[in-house]
Amino acid sequence: MGHRRVINVYLLGVAFMLLFTAFTTCGNIEQTVIRSLTNTSFSGSGYNSLAIIYGVFSVSNLIAPSVVAVVGPKMSMVFSGVVYSGYVVSFCEPMTWSFYIASILIGFAAAVLWTAQESFLILNSDSTTINRNTGTFWALLQCSMLFGNLYVYLQWRDTTVISDHDRSTFFIILSIISLAGTAILLTLKNIKHVDSNSEINDPLLQDSRLFKEKAMSTLDQITSEFRSMLRLFRTKNMLLLSVTIMYSGLVLTFYSGVYGTCIGATRQFGPVAKGLIGLSGIFIGIGEIIGGGIFGLLCTNNQFRRTSAILLGVIVHLLAFYLIFLIIPGDTPIGGATSEPYLTPSPAAALVSSFLLGLGDSCFNTQLYSILGILYPQQSGPAFAIFKFVQSISAAVAFGYSNYLVLSWQLLILTSFCFFGTLSFFTVKKIEDSASGLQDF
Repeated sequence: MGHRRVINVYLLGVAFMLLFTAFTTCGNIEQTVIRSLTNTSFSGSGYNSLAIIYGVFSVSNLIAPSVVAVVGPKMSMVFSGVVYSGYVVSFCEPMTWSFYIASILIGFAAAVLWTAQESFLILNSDSTTINRNTGTFWALLQCSMLFGNLYVYLQWRDTTVISDHDRSTFFIILSIISLAGTAILLTLKNIKHVDSNSEINDPLLQDSRLFKEKAMSTLDQITSEFRSMLRLFRTKNMLLLSVTIMYSGLVLTFYSGVYGTCIGATRQFGPVAKGLIGLSGIFIGIGEIIGGGIFGLLCTNNQFRRTSAILLGVIVHLLAFYLIFLIIPGDTPIGGATSEPYLTPSPAAALVSSFLLGLGDSCFNTQLYSILGILYPQQSGPAFAIFKFVQSISAAVAFGYSNYLVLSWQLLILTSFCFFGTLSFFTVKKIEDSASGLQDF
């Protein structure tokens, strides 16, 4: 049984790596690809698509646990993988109506996918393996930032305009990769029972058992989940942390969709601009992987305070924002190519900024996951549902305004939320230190 669970964890990580190699790469370049379309009847926007995805995702988190309870974690992930693949396929021959319908469907599928992933990972773990399995999955998932973006760099580094043939070829490859990830999900082995000595007390699994044992209606489950989330959301600590979570959503929007578009639209980079989009994604991924590994290890061994990790995240993000402000023309997010940057754009500086964005993001996300686990050990399900809800709402809003605000205003919003989000995190730490006498948080 133990050997099967280890195999399941690795297969799960590889499957998600392939799925998100396709989806993350797609999100990173879709606005640039759309601007290069020769199909004049297409009127979609990559920013609007991503706003729809994250908006639907936030609402769907309320019903996703019920769907997973009925369908099961494995098949929920398989069906979601098919939807993800369909979204990527829609770029092979873009049509406005199919583009936006796919955006709505993938928003719902994303909520089901991540809820099912959490359930399946816990089913294949016990109190002694949960940290190892989570780390293994995270490392494999973050590798998705590398491979698709590497292809973009190698194929498009000397391309000024993306042809229809290049676009179709690229998205066919991504579609095959995504479908391969979905196929791997089909090979997962169902685990019937959790070990009897497991100390994990996960509300999602409890809800699943209650559903089957008491035949609770789906509507009752949704209502119960919503009430539990609402009670938790009204607590002082969660309200404060919501500001930090909102910042993580804004940063997610910026590095996953906006910054790559800005690099691709910077004419001063010349023919290497499109290729730099892929290289930027790689450096963001490297920052995420290094940051997640370092801070996970340091905080586990109590050699590094969590507030110190957040402070480092603030420093590297503010440095990244300042560099981007200086070297990237202000009108690049909204399709302009006429304004001049304050300094001559440097590919090296742009890639350093990419690395800093990824490193800082890993600082905030690892510490948010950690603090939620510490504050709400018996309410992890509702707590992480709130985390996903707030983060995806803020990401949806950010993708919405990215169509209209120049770079300087977007960076000002990020800087403001970075300050207030950090202040909120430190306030929660101080409250908890006073209440429980914790020396490290």
